[in-house]
Amino acid sequence: MAEFTAFDHAMMRRALALAERGLYTTTPNPRVGCVVTSGERVVGEGWHEKAGLPHAEALALRDIDAADATVYVTMEPCAHQGRTPPCVDLLLSRRVGRVVAAMRDPNREAAGGADRLSAAGVRFEHGLLEEEARELNIGFVSRMTRARPWVRLKVAATLDGGTALSDGKSQWITGAEARRDGHRWRARACAILTGGGTVLTDDPQLTVRDVATPRQPLRVVVDSRLETPPGARILPALVFSARAGKLPGAEVVVLPNPHGKVDLPAMLAELARRGINELHVEGGFRLNGSLVREGCVDEFLLYLNPSFLGGHEKGGALGMLDLPQPASLDARLRLRVLSLERLGDDLRLVARPAKG
Repeated sequence: MAEFTAFDHAMMRRALALAERGLYTTTPNPRVGCVVTSGERVVGEGWHEKAGLPHAEALALRDIDAADATVYVTMEPCAHQGRTPPCVDLLLSRRVGRVVAAMRDPNREAAGGADRLSAAGVRFEHGLLEEEARELNIGFVSRMTRARPWVRLKVAATLDGGTALSDGKSQWITGAEARRDGHRWRARACAILTGGGTVLTDDPQLTVRDVATPRQPLRVVVDSRLETPPGARILPALVFSARAGKLPGAEVVVLPNPHGKVDLPAMLAELARRGINELHVEGGFRLNGSLVREGCVDEFLLYLNPSFLGGHEKGGALGMLDLPQPASLDARLRLRVLSLERLGDDLRLVARPAKG
């Protein structure tokens, strides 16, 4: 493992900050930033903004003398011809002396840059702030290595776990600041998913409105019986159903499981095939439970309001997840908390299923 200096760390942090500028725009590509230095002087910077536009390395190397320079990049330079030329060719032609990558490229088609650089005599090192780089591209890594998006399930609830009244009404459990934060998470996703029941009850738009964004995520509905009304505000959308049919304003994909519901793992595979890196879920009690039961949820985004909804007896308020009661306390679903933050009167909890 290479030993990195304080200057190396500072430059990679800068590259990560640049990469984050593409948080809302790079899909289906990864978020990548690049810094070029000569000695301890920054001579070039760049970040990838959008698929089809120049990669971070190309922008950072533009109009500079890069001979013997050090290039800090948040992901291994690509070695394949896509919509843009291979970045490794550019680095070699500019005679850089050293390349430091935070992480290797998980895309097998694009990988190989490290080997080509090393073979040409360019010093290649990686692993500097790797965890931060992977977190920034957690959806891209998931799609490349698991052939499915990173699934983030968002729930707004009271302290006793209530998410809606018995009639399904849930607007609004949390305050304005928490709802605005939820739109930030929507904006970074490639697609937003909800269930047919939520469409019928709330008629949501599922658009990003409370924060500035240059594009809207794809809207997706799980609707086993294909009951989404033609005038639903969520349309146009991609609709997964267990039943064949047509719905104006929707592309209907039929993926039934043996129980007459939508095959959720197959749905994730199809979304990955369409280039979806991060899937943001805002569903209801039943869809949430189905996704968790079938192992489809990677992360929980929980907004907790300091109030009690009550009525959890049969026919009362709805909870977060439709899950069967475990046989013992030890068998319950455990989470690992990543962060806890106060937003106005609400708390935002980010957690992932605990391993082991």
